[in-house]
Amino acid sequence: MLGGVETRSVSPVFVGRADELAVLVDALARAADQEPQALLLGGEAGVGKTRLTEEFLGEAARRGAVVAVGGCVEIGAEGLPFAPFSTALRTLLRLLPGELAAAAAGQEDELARILPELGETPRGPHDEESTARLFELTARMLERLAADRTVVLVLEDLHWADTSTRHLLAYLFRTLARGRLVLVATYRADDIHRRHPLRPLLAELDRLRTVQRIELARFNRGEVRRQLAGILASQPDEAFVDSVFERSDGNAFFVEELVASHESGCRTGLTESLRDLLLVRVEVLPDAAQRVVRIVAEGGSTVEYPLLLAVSRLGEDELIEALRAAVGANILLATADGDGYRFRHSLVREAVSDDLLPGERARVNRRYAEAVEDDETLLRAEERIIRLANYWYAANDPAKALPAILAASVTARRRHAYSEQLSLLERAMDLWDSVPDDVRDELRPADYTEVYPPCGCDPATTPLQRVDLLAEATVAARYGGDRERALKLTKLALRILDEDGGDPLRAAWFWTERSRLIANLGRGDGWQEIATAQELVKGLPPSQVHADVLVRVAGWGMLHNPGPGNLAAAQRAVEYARMIGAEETELNARITHGCLLMDSGDGPNGLAALHEVKDRAIALGFTVVAGRAHINITSQLESMGRSREAVELAEQGVELVRRARLLDTEAWVRGNMAESLYSLGRWDEAAEAARHTLRVGHGAAPRGSASARLAYLALARGELAEAAAQLAAAHAHFGTHDSQPQHRIPLFRLAIGVAEGEGRLADVRAETAQAIAYGFPLGQHRYAWPLLLASATAEADARGLPGTEEGRAAALEALRDAARTLATPAPLWTAHSEYLRAELLRAEGRDTVDDWTAVEAAVSPLGRPYLLARARHRLAEALLGSGGDRETAAGLLRDAHATADRLGSRRLREDLALLAQRARLPLTPDEAHPAAPAPDTDPIEALGLTSRERDVLRLVATGSTNRRIAEELFISPKTASVHVSNILAKLGVASRGEAAALAHRLRLFAALAPRP
Repeated sequence: MLGGVETRSVSPVFVGRADELAVLVDALARAADQEPQALLLGGEAGVGKTRLTEEFLGEAARRGAVVAVGGCVEIGAEGLPFAPFSTALRTLLRLLPGELAAAAAGQEDELARILPELGETPRGPHDEESTARLFELTARMLERLAADRTVVLVLEDLHWADTSTRHLLAYLFRTLARGRLVLVATYRADDIHRRHPLRPLLAELDRLRTVQRIELARFNRGEVRRQLAGILASQPDEAFVDSVFERSDGNAFFVEELVASHESGCRTGLTESLRDLLLVRVEVLPDAAQRVVRIVAEGGSTVEYPLLLAVSRLGEDELIEALRAAVGANILLATADGDGYRFRHSLVREAVSDDLLPGERARVNRRYAEAVEDDETLLRAEERIIRLANYWYAANDPAKALPAILAASVTARRRHAYSEQLSLLERAMDLWDSVPDDVRDELRPADYTEVYPPCGCDPATTPLQRVDLLAEATVAARYGGDRERALKLTKLALRILDEDGGDPLRAAWFWTERSRLIANLGRGDGWQEIATAQELVKGLPPSQVHADVLVRVAGWGMLHNPGPGNLAAAQRAVEYARMIGAEETELNARITHGCLLMDSGDGPNGLAALHEVKDRAIALGFTVVAGRAHINITSQLESMGRSREAVELAEQGVELVRRARLLDTEAWVRGNMAESLYSLGRWDEAAEAARHTLRVGHGAAPRGSASARLAYLALARGELAEAAAQLAAAHAHFGTHDSQPQHRIPLFRLAIGVAEGEGRLADVRAETAQAIAYGFPLGQHRYAWPLLLASATAEADARGLPGTEEGRAAALEALRDAARTLATPAPLWTAHSEYLRAELLRAEGRDTVDDWTAVEAAVSPLGRPYLLARARHRLAEALLGSGGDRETAAGLLRDAHATADRLGSRRLREDLALLAQRARLPLTPDEAHPAAPAPDTDPIEALGLTSRERDVLRLVATGSTNRRIAEELFISPKTASVHVSNILAKLGVASRGEAAALAHRLRLFAALAPRP
């Protein structure tokens, strides 16, 4: 309405900032090449961030880019969830309605949480992945929207951003991978104190190479002079330049304010007090204009004209005249859409707001609240609820504020803004005791909570209690990623319940939450807490809480201590859920029951039950349950050796949960797929599936499993350093407080493999002993058999080496005893049993061709190429060692070598090549058939080592240090070090341990023994 009013304090000439503008324009050019750009623009208040942004946006518009700006809203402590994104997306919807609708197609209901114009916001679902799903959908929508056009998105005043906005911005900065998109965020650097919530985000973004950070400095004297010349349209007096520069200290906004005060005759404007400087031009306005300015200062970052008319209680003509004066004085500006007004600079608004008396501020906020309550059309629905809560709170009216704040928390939850929901709920709890009883008695849990812990009462008629808010806040904290806060809330709730005489169902609910949180935080396995909950519900009538407790008890047992007792607990959980008609809970319990059936040996019935649950969950739309069913079925299929079926089902599961954006569920399914692909010899695909798991997974457990899968691959390929690194990563992900067999036993197996590869037999034995002492519960045979086999293979490979005989008999006996406790419910594990038996005999020098023929026959039909190649290697070795059929041995070696070559297993390839070299057998069909080996042939000639290097390798293989090698060979330690480095390079290994291990594994120790 008043956008054309003249202002004279802003320079029409863009001063300085040429380098910074060049960086922004360069980002625009890079984005045009489908390379998304992310920039942070910081500087103190008034230094010129807005002017630089305006110049950049003007240039972007001239180049044909679509521009959208959204500002963070400083209103109350919580702000409006996703406010800058909502504003910017609303602009894009207005400019590109068809294109944005197409980009959001199929996900309108979810994206409506950020842009309500897309449709009705659904009530759920809510879980720990809800926010991540919303962020992923937002990122993909922006990428699609910017696929064919350059889109510039500017988010201003990030220092005021709500938590959800900060998290979404960080997500976009990390994950945007394509599209012609430029994302710029500005913030006030002088506001970022040590505890400011933006500070950790800035530190995190600084570590991203894809994010550019621009910090604006103050103007120097020459730049201030040019700014003054632009404002005054003439060259300024040098004394005036000195005065302004000294008092403004180069701050562009202060320069403008000083000039405006000087030009209007307000000589007091040249004051040392910043507050006085900012208020001086307000105080010379007409009374009505001053009144309007003070009202706008309390309304938020922007105040809509109809709302301002209602709150000011001025006639429309009088209001317009007051606004004209404020805009003419360059204090207020009309918004771009002409629907409202804001301060030209937030510093002025803050100064005006701070100048209000407490009673005056409360009265203004009350008027805002009353106006918004009386007329729902004054504000958009999603803003109305949040702002009403803040207005009533600032009006110091607890009776009005409490229900308004609770309503705002519901809105925040529906937008998946769980951090804001938590802040609102905590504010409500702070007000709780200040609100009259009759007001609290009118509040109902059904209106304000979704996580109401059942207590045998009707949530639609029972008065809301503070403990109900604690339950809602606990889950909001967990969904928002603040598990520490959630844990503290459960502690507070349980103390309140104990003081009030106890409510066993509510207490059981909080203990169940504590169990989950304790496990997730790595503080323990959660059993003590869930056992407490189980004790609390004993003897009580069936309820949702009772069923949930039993499901968690059975699930805990399945993961930590599978056995008949947990099978009974799972059956009870199914029955309880069925009694209360909670089918989703029942299906979850049936998944646990089916898995325990399979672990107990009833594979066919257990698998059929799991498939039935999966199909039922899909039919009912219970995607979370369906995803869990896919996780467990694919895992059980792999345990049965049915890897191809597991991969096929995993592919279906990935598609199902990917559409629902269940990221951790997708990570689990992909992790299971990686395991089965590894078994099938599709190693490149397995590696990609594991890496994808690390990209999409948020939970520690699926990420730990993915790292373990990558470690298995590296170990099989002979990449020991990579295997050790991935093993360390898996340990870090899993932690030490929640030791589940399905996680712990594979890590023992990997540690054994790394130690064996580095020639550390003592560590192999130590890890094996720890694993056996840890135990192999029911259903863990799939991890135990490979572990025992790896340990037996290490013993066999080390046979005859110096210092390895002592303790071998005991180690082999321990392996045999452990194997007797393991089940062989499928041909795969029968084959492992046969393989282990043969390796134990090889470790004693008693293996025969018949032993390895039986192993090869057992492994051959399993469809596991790597396992088969290793078995054929041993059978060929046995044939050649016993003077058996050389043609058969040659065929076995060629087949195994081709497999090793295809898989990229350098280690197995080297083993096979050396055996073929010793036996003078061809590894390819077209290779000439060599003669039988001469008795005195040196098997390490092909390694290319000099005579001196052979001597050094002999000593390295016995564990000698460089100093010991120097003493033995009468050379200097430095020369010994050079020889060791050359040996490592020729052998293609990274360490002395690997060199020694290679020499041992390839049976070079005989050739390296001292000659007479």
